Amino acid sequence: MAIWTRADKNGQLDLLLRDRWIRVAAELTRETLTLTAEAEITGQGANHLDYSNSSSAGLRNGMSNGSDPGLPSGNQNRHEQQHPNQNQNHGARGGRSGSPGRVSAGVGGSGRGQHEGNYGLNSPGGKYNNNGTNSDFGSPGSSYGSPGSSFSSRQGEIPVGLDGSAEAVRKVRVVKQESGGLGISIKGGRENRMPILISKIFPGLAADQSRALRVGDAILSVNGNDLRDATHDLAVQALKKAGKEVTLEVKYIREVSPLFKKPSLVADLPWDGVRPQSPNYSGSEDSGSPKHSSSSSHKDRKVISLKMCFISRNLTMPDLENRLLELHSPDGQHTVVLRCKDGPSANSWFTAVHTNIAALLPQTLAHINAYLGASAASSSTHPHLKHIGWLAEQVQLDGGRHQFRPVVMALTEKDILLFESVPWSREAWSIPLLTHPLLATRLVHSGSARSSPAQGADLVFATRTGTGRGIESHVFRVETHWDLSSWTRALVQGGHAAAELIKEVSIGCTLNRQDVRLTLHYEKGFTVTREPAEPTGGAVLYRYPFEKLKMSADDGIRNLYLDFGGPEGEMVFDLHSGPKPVVFVLHSFLSAKLTRMGLLT
Repeated sequence: MAIWTRADKNGQLDLLLRDRWIRVAAELTRETLTLTAEAEITGQGANHLDYSNSSSAGLRNGMSNGSDPGLPSGNQNRHEQQHPNQNQNHGARGGRSGSPGRVSAGVGGSGRGQHEGNYGLNSPGGKYNNNGTNSDFGSPGSSYGSPGSSFSSRQGEIPVGLDGSAEAVRKVRVVKQESGGLGISIKGGRENRMPILISKIFPGLAADQSRALRVGDAILSVNGNDLRDATHDLAVQALKKAGKEVTLEVKYIREVSPLFKKPSLVADLPWDGVRPQSPNYSGSEDSGSPKHSSSSSHKDRKVISLKMCFISRNLTMPDLENRLLELHSPDGQHTVVLRCKDGPSANSWFTAVHTNIAALLPQTLAHINAYLGASAASSSTHPHLKHIGWLAEQVQLDGGRHQFRPVVMALTEKDILLFESVPWSREAWSIPLLTHPLLATRLVHSGSARSSPAQGADLVFATRTGTGRGIESHVFRVETHWDLSSWTRALVQGGHAAAELIKEVSIGCTLNRQDVRLTLHYEKGFTVTREPAEPTGGAVLYRYPFEKLKMSADDGIRNLYLDFGGPEGEMVFDLHSGPKPVVFVLHSFLSAKLTRMGLLT
């Protein structure tokens, strides 16, 4: 019995969410992987532009050293002194009292989705999604993300008008400094159903020195260019081209905090774990769902159950730097892509996650068998499962190219079953993508995909199955040498066990223009009988043990040739269908007998 050494691991990783990377704290335990958001970073999948003349030294490991979007640095007191009357309304939605300038990411809990209220705008119902993209103008190490990378942006929707508020429209003249630019950060845009909002004012720069702008101001125009209906990109370009003297038409939005709240991106990560109707898969009813304790409910966190997940590398996403991990959900619908700091770190994380997933397989297999109502001694409709796991099957594309797709392979006592994902019900188990008899299947390759092992070469095994249409071949990729040896052993031993269990296969055919039945028996060998005209059975024409077989062949169409060295010479059996299933069963019986005798290992 295998003794598993499970890995506990924690550290910082990057999580890919809608074309942008989010820095997360990852914690691996025996059964779960917990991801907790820390900050959004630039890099692969995100645009990075510098709008200031300052040095980019403010960036560390792709992360801005500024405060979170919506959290102004060093100007809270100024805003509080200028607008003391705003505290009551501002605190009403943010869950925390303060001035309009005191806007913090993540204020008041999760705060995600749409927030209703009147923000001093003519909005349809006053609704705005909390998902605008931030762009900095003149901040140290400034950057802006593509508006398309907004986690839940709704393309094509027009933002609301900006008139009719009790707040007055103001014109503010700002003179840019020789270095540093305007010194503001903006978010929003038509695609986000938000106005163009000032989300941050950088201390000491032009906007701050004007003493006329505040966080929460909606920018209506820049030097006369109307931005009421502008996308985020259009606003960015207008501010970049505004020149040294910039005239901004702005209006303050009273209830601004919900627009600046940080969305719970990680907690809302699409993932389908173990379904409620099959609790035995996980042993817990909430497996795969977000877990929040009372002490950490404010954190943007996702807890992923590892049972029946698939950890892979270089499968669905190119990884030229060799530092990505792909974690596929049991339902096959979702993939979490994680980026490590370097190749060795990626190898370490992959090994740890893979080890824990593999250690859960025996328990999961027992749960599945219990759920299906099968046992080793029962004759249930659902046969006893011997082995199950994720693989990557090679499929051919147009033009002769190949790629691998994730599949679930399950081995029963008699069959190989393939599924697109882990089946959740007895009905789903009854309708696999593909079923092949173990007796009619042979393992023909196990090892490197190349002629000689090489660093980074795929590990694969190949099977061939005899069918009535001929030989059907499949190539499967595995992730580790442990996977390769496990599947190789399971297939070979499964075929031998199936031979001992089934013991006998027979087929009606024609020999010398006479209807006969050819029977292959695991212990007795070959028997040819005349097809019975009565239920009592037909007379035995020939009987030979396996060791008497001198030659076997087939024409690939319908004829099987057997020669036992007897006076009848070579016998030609017309099977009336493809001969390959019988040929493969014959070889499986021989292989099982030789292994039992110790002649094969």
